Amino acid sequence: MKKLVKRWFAPALFTLAALPVAAADAPGALRHSYLVMGSKTAIIGEDGATAWEYLGGSRDGFVLPSGNILLAFSDRVEEVTRRGEVVFSYQKSAENGEIGTAQRLYNGNTLVTELGAKPRLLEVAATGAVVREVPLLPETDNVHMQTRMARQLRNGNYLVPHLLAFAIKEYTPEGKVVATFPTDAADLGGRAAQNWPFTAIRLDNGNTLTSLTHGNKVVEFNPRGEVVWKVVNEEVKGLFQDPCGAQRLANGNTVIGSHGASSGISMVELNPAKQIVWTSDHPLAAGVHHFQILTTNGQAEPGMPLK
Repeated sequence: MKKLVKRWFAPALFTLAALPVAAADAPGALRHSYLVMGSKTAIIGEDGATAWEYLGGSRDGFVLPSGNILLAFSDRVEEVTRRGEVVFSYQKSAENGEIGTAQRLYNGNTLVTELGAKPRLLEVAATGAVVREVPLLPETDNVHMQTRMARQLRNGNYLVPHLLAFAIKEYTPEGKVVATFPTDAADLGGRAAQNWPFTAIRLDNGNTLTSLTHGNKVVEFNPRGEVVWKVVNEEVKGLFQDPCGAQRLANGNTVIGSHGASSGISMVELNPAKQIVWTSDHPLAAGVHHFQILTTNGQAEPGMPLK
């Protein structure tokens, strides 16, 4: 299964210094290293240097505990080393049109989302064999808009955002929907606001965080589906441009990436009071589809990434 991609790579190890972002030289300024996925795929160090770069066009991914990177592309999933060696891969099935996301699970399997005539979640073993299939109900035949950042929960269920269904659904492994979080409620602007859920993040407190990409909002729901925290574009100086990826950090802050930002600021970090505390305008993060914050001021982000 191993193959070597012949492409230039930056050094495998990245340094932890200061990222040149807005107010980066201010006392106590936040500095991050992070993995970005989109038109470019790269790890950017806290000093702003490119620590690693791979093939572009990625959609989702994680830096694994081993240091390898798991990446979802539109047609495949790959786990690659820092030297570009592919050590795991899964190609989409012929019956479906796209792959959406990928997540490495605690049992060692890889969760893959397939979009198309047979929308589904797949658990793929390290051998490449499909060991579980969960049918999805996206409520649309628009393949590209069926779903995005699906994640397995600690209880074994799966949290899946469905863009044109205007809903986040929680599925059991048997495919039963046990909870739904509508994103087209009147207090969010209704369906006309085009609040397409892109991320679906189950937080440690039981709430669910989502970025509503075309609606230019980020919303946190409690388990009853009530909005308990919301950020709209006017509160961030219009910096949301189709926000796609999002991550809740251990410090309680939320980082949001704008897929529509082809230049300028494409990533914004907000504290719970909705104040902007960090931004990135790094050229490799332009048009970011998703990302993973790896470190903050030299300290690794702890635990499973909430992204």
